[in-house]
Amino acid sequence: QVQLVESGGGLVQAGGSLRLSCAASGRTFSSNAMGWFRLAPGKEREFVASIGWNGGRTDYADSVKGRFTVSRDNAKNTMYLQMNSLNPEDTALYYCAARNDPDYTLVLPRRVYEFDYWGQGTQVTVSS
Repeated sequence: QVQLVESGGGLVQAGGSLRLSCAASGRTFSSNAMGWFRLAPGKEREFVASIGWNGGRTDYADSVKGRFTVSRDNAKNTMYLQMNSLNPEDTALYYCAARNDPDYTLVLPRRVYEFDYWGQGTQVTVSS
């Protein structure tokens, strides 16, 4: 059974940092693009970042560019999201996702329907 499990969420003050992890099991995603999304109350699930199969390509939402960094360790089948300079607008449930197809395109995925596997989410709350 394929599973993606997020961890590292929590409560942090504005200006603080958190590092999220997404550990995959049941299959390897070393050839697949992966991504992070978030869901805030009253909003739709929002793209945050994505990363190519070897970490050489990354893509970010404008709202997090320069503050968040996505990375991966294929030997550990794990993806990370380093979040710095957090603000209350970053408060959300953060999900990791992975594509089933190998990463052979030049453009990284950004849309919910482009991902096939999803974790259950980890809550990030930023207080002002």
